[in-house]
Amino acid sequence: MPDTKVGFVGLGNIGKPMALRLAAAAGIELTVYDVAPDPVAELVQAGAQAADSVAALAAGVDVICVMVRDDDQVRDVLGEVLGVSGDAQTVVIHSTVAPGTPAELADTAARHGVKVLDAPVSGGAMGAADGTLAIMVGGSDEAFAAARPALEAMGSLVTHAGPIGSGTRFKLARNMMHFVSFTAATEAQRLAEAAGLDLVELGKVVRHTDAITGGPGAIMHRATTAPIAQDDFWHGVFEHVLALGEKDLRFAIELADEQGVDVPLARLSLERLGEGLGLE
Repeated sequence: MPDTKVGFVGLGNIGKPMALRLAAAAGIELTVYDVAPDPVAELVQAGAQAADSVAALAAGVDVICVMVRDDDQVRDVLGEVLGVSGDAQTVVIHSTVAPGTPAELADTAARHGVKVLDAPVSGGAMGAADGTLAIMVGGSDEAFAAARPALEAMGSLVTHAGPIGSGTRFKLARNMMHFVSFTAATEAQRLAEAAGLDLVELGKVVRHTDAITGGPGAIMHRATTAPIAQDDFWHGVFEHVLALGEKDLRFAIELADEQGVDVPLARLSLERLGEGLGLE
């Protein structure tokens, strides 16, 4: 089976280790481009070829992975690709973009015979370096099949989420939870600090127990957010979660009131936990 010819545009903090995984993968012939010379030189040393422009890169590859800063840069890269592209090409957008951008770009590319996938990643620079990224992909089956060898070289969990735009919506839902959780962590830190506790040790406990229990993902096994029937297995499980959650949230809010700490997320969680779990 011939090698998959892959181009990679954007060798930043996450793009460079992603490209290095491709350079080391069997069955992939890699060409790279970036405006900064140092990461390009590092990729060449790892076995990739260097292109002197996006257009030059696009002329010689079948799959083009794009990991640039924002929507405008993605549009610029795609514009250069479409100037020289062939009908068999697939452009894979790894950048996290606005929800409507992938469909817009796919429509433009289709007029040139080019397929587009939106495939944002989760796992950060560490996941990129060791090839354990989660890659969430939106687009046609044909485009997914073309890009799959490259995607599987960069990630240990590759999810074909649905049609174009699905990968981006997947990533936005995942990251909403990520940053809401960060905000909750800052609220807990303020409470702990007011109560005279060691915040570094609290962080150790949180990381330790999340590694055991799975953190917020531990409740994410149902295929729907609809109310849970009484005879459903998850009803009993989540009743237990709710009982523990409401008890501990009430105690935490009581402590916060004693310490004069504002904990709006905790109060909102107490109000909405049961309904969110599907019990009310």
